[in-house]
Order: sequence, then C-alpha cells, then structure tokens
Amino acid sequence: MKTEIIVAGAGAHAKVCVEILHAMGKYVAYCVGKEDSPSRCVGVPVLIGDEHLSALRAQGYAQLFIAVASNSLRNQLAKLGCGFGYQLVNAISPSAIISPSAKLGHGIAVMPNAVINAEATIEDLAIINTGATVDHDCHIGRASHIAPQCGLAGNVSVGALSFLGIGTKVIPDIRIGRNVTIGAGGVVIRDIDDGVTAVGVPARVLKN
Repeated sequence: MKTEIIVAGAGAHAKVCVEILHAMGKYVAYCVGKEDSPSRCVGVPVLIGDEHLSALRAQGYAQLFIAVASNSLRNQLAKLGCGFGYQLVNAISPSAIISPSAKLGHGIAVMPNAVINAEATIEDLAIINTGATVDHDCHIGRASHIAPQCGLAGNVSVGALSFLGIGTKVIPDIRIGRNVTIGAGGVVIRDIDDGVTAVGVPARVLKN
C-alpha cells in the first residue's frame, strides 16, 4: 500500500488543504480535478476526471482527502472514494489549537489558527476554517463548514451540510439545523430550523 495521499479537488480550497498536509509532513501524490482545473495545484500534479480516483486506488493509493468547499459535493465525493476503498485522512494545521478531549472525525479540515475547545465533536468531512473558534461541548455535523473568523460559544450544535458564513457569531446553547446557511457576519441568538437561510444581526430567516 502506498502512503502518499490523493486529494480530490484542485481549486482554491485545495491549495490551502495541500499546504496543510505538507505542513503535517505528509506527501500528496496527485490532485484530482475537473475540466477547468490547472495542471498543478501548489506544485502537485493534477489529473482531470473523477475516474482517476478508481485508477489510483487500483495502483495502491489508499489515503484520500476531499478538498472541495461545497458541502454537498464534498459529501458525495467522500462516499465515492470510500466505495473504492479509500481511507479518509484529516488535514489539520500545526497552528490550530485542539483540545485533547475534542473528538475529531475523518476527512476533516482544520485551518491555521482555528481553535477547538474541550469535548467539542467535529464529525466527518467538516471544515473549521481559518481563525474560527469552536468552544466547549459544541457539535459540528457531517460535511458542514464553519467559515473563517466564526465564533461559536459553548454547547452550540450545527447540523450536517450547514454553512456558517465568514464572521458568524453564535451565542451559547443554540441549535442550528441541517442544510442551513447563515450569511456572513450573522449573529445567531435563537435556534434555526433545517433547510433555511438566515442573515443579519440578529440573524433572521429569509422568507421563500
């Protein structure tokens, strides 16, 4: 089995993730991109087309990181890769601060200067982006994305596939549902139901 990592994705988000993997002392063999991807991603050769995932697995590559910002697409690609027999690995910046009691899933990205505090749970494929803080006892659902400079107080729950835009703030004990979008700079002071978009200070749900 080869120890090099395959990265699914070759865009801007992938650049950051590849550099984090390198900072961890990992070696990225290839990025797998789409038709409009560049030939290299921060120095890593890019192969065009998802069919390369199965071909590389057959060649003995077994570790995969999904470096795609879209929550739903990241989730789909992870299911595809796991179906081929890949193991999802994490990309965790050496400058992130993570409590020893925090629980981390597989395929997660924790960007530079992020903080994850005591007994927080980060489920598979979640992104804790640059400078975001996730305080004690928070629960971040599968394939969700906590954008740069977000601040989550203690005991906040974020459902699967949700996106908290840059600079979002959430007071303690709030429950944010699945497939939710919180607009940039929003301040969440009450629970948010599944499948809605909320914006503003305080954050209010947009009408359909």
